[in-house]
Amino acid sequence: MKLHTGDTVVVISGKDKGKSGTIMRVLPEKNHVVIGGINMRTRHIKKTHQEAGRILRYEASLDASKVMIIDAKTKKPSRIGYVMKDGKKVRIAKVSGEEVKKIRVPKAKKETKKEKEETTAVSAEEKEEKAKVKAPKTASAKASAGKQPFWKKMQFGSGVDSQGAPDEARSKQDHSIPSQNIPPKTSGRGS
Repeated sequence: MKLHTGDTVVVISGKDKGKSGTIMRVLPEKNHVVIGGINMRTRHIKKTHQEAGRILRYEASLDASKVMIIDAKTKKPSRIGYVMKDGKKVRIAKVSGEEVKKIRVPKAKKETKKEKEETTAVSAEEKEEKAKVKAPKTASAKASAGKQPFWKKMQFGSGVDSQGAPDEARSKQDHSIPSQNIPPKTSGRGS
């Protein structure tokens, strides 16, 4: 493929005809390129229990035949040719004959195993520090901090009830239904 990441190109056909931008990604197996700010698409993401719904705008790929490289010297669209210089194959712009310089776009650095271990060790230390800060003060809270059912963590079964004293036997507590203020029924419709 003659186009490379970082090349400045202009769109020669389609809805974005005349617009220019730099190539962000090249898909040689499909003969497509992705250009920053060109061929924008909108995707609506449905809300879930974990996330709110949102609208994503992204650049879709475009066929490479719909773009031409911009010549650095003349600032006009140009085709790309190849010439041998010093035993190396070099890209040139057909309009001016100038060499098309390949711009190095920094790739996302992949973490090595050692770096991953360092970041996980740091995060484990941070988690321990946060756990110490959030550590419960009372003995009953310390006991409940371990792995327990949610209803014990929420103190539903802790013996502290709003109806009676915490040490009072369950059989001696008041289990009567509280009085309810229900308005009297009226007869007839709408009255």
